[in-house]
Amino acid sequence: MKRLPRKEKISSTVEIPGSKSITHRAMIISALAIGNSTIQNPLLCEDTLYTLNALRQLGVRINLSPNRDEIYVSGTGGRFPHISETRKIFVGNSGTSYRLLLPIAGLARGRFLLTGHSRMKQRPIGELVTSLRRLGISIRYLEKEGFPPVLINGRGHIDGGSVEISGDQSSQFISSILLSSPYAEKDVKINIRGKLVSRSYIDLTIDMMNRFGISVDRDGYNQFWIPAGKRYRASHLMVEGDVSNASYFWAAAAVTGGSITTRHIYPHTTSQGDISFLDILQDMGCTVIKGDNSVTVHGGVLKGIDVEMSAMPDMVPTLSAIALFAEGRTFIRNIRHLRYKESDRLKAIEDELTRLGAHVEALEDGLIIHGGNVLTGTVVDPHNDHRIAMSLAIVGLKVQGIIVKNPSCVNKSFPTFWDLWDRL
Repeated sequence: MKRLPRKEKISSTVEIPGSKSITHRAMIISALAIGNSTIQNPLLCEDTLYTLNALRQLGVRINLSPNRDEIYVSGTGGRFPHISETRKIFVGNSGTSYRLLLPIAGLARGRFLLTGHSRMKQRPIGELVTSLRRLGISIRYLEKEGFPPVLINGRGHIDGGSVEISGDQSSQFISSILLSSPYAEKDVKINIRGKLVSRSYIDLTIDMMNRFGISVDRDGYNQFWIPAGKRYRASHLMVEGDVSNASYFWAAAAVTGGSITTRHIYPHTTSQGDISFLDILQDMGCTVIKGDNSVTVHGGVLKGIDVEMSAMPDMVPTLSAIALFAEGRTFIRNIRHLRYKESDRLKAIEDELTRLGAHVEALEDGLIIHGGNVLTGTVVDPHNDHRIAMSLAIVGLKVQGIIVKNPSCVNKSFPTFWDLWDRL
């Protein structure tokens, strides 16, 4: 357990580690590329290390530098070595690893059993698996239909073709197909059914593909086309700071009325969609200063907000914590897909903030948070969810006596979080 000390107005500068989303994608694309790639400033956390080790299981040569600040990847060019034995690939509770690696296992040559922790087995993949089967990948469910674990018979190629996939569960389904599509034998066309959630992560995936030499044709967020026969080219990539992880420090400035500068964040050029969270902070009363490679947030008098957050689901726990100290009601809309994250985040937010004395209502696809309630510190449970734990840390800056169970769950995405947080 970790006891959180209450802190007054904070003034600090924080060096933000590399982006988890970029690190995942950079490793996978580098593994498929022709030539040798170097990834500088990667985020090495539980989730990205699962991806790294999974790629090794698929036959990719991928290594860390001695001081662990670079990853070296020998690209396969899409031609993986044949692996005779069935290999078990365990990815813990990393939904990103699991979903993005499914078609890569289909491109590899061998039999691969993809599994994870018990929570992973509750996270739906049916829409993605149906689409991958239509593209020619052999996948068999081993337990419950539509959920991990699965067995993939990698044949060394993907047929390609046209698929239709729902956009309302996870953008990672679309990113998964996009990343592997250049290696299909026929052009791949992806048709999106319904509204696409977490759109910014699709933009990030396409930006990463562009950096390695592959362009994607698109009709907004309705259709995507990827021509067959092209290959990623190896690259040397510097991973920028993780905007999602920077948000907790911006929130610290917001709730304490202090000032925090986060470095290694590129607000004018980043393809990380969570940078739009700065607009929400401004709407709530903060002052935001955007530099070339930094962001400074000054806290102000906070007011509640009515906001649609389907494109920024990872920011919802952060916003929920800030909303406790804002005047009036905050209504967060269109976030049903948060029920399928590391925890049912809508329920987890309602349960733990209510435990502190907050007035929170979890709707089927949203949250209503009433600011201004008197809060009392107690033991809180992050539900083994890194983002719930870090959002509770924000509340702990204002409320004496909060004790967080299982604080190490932040290692999933931000292993140095508590070290940096304790220095504020």
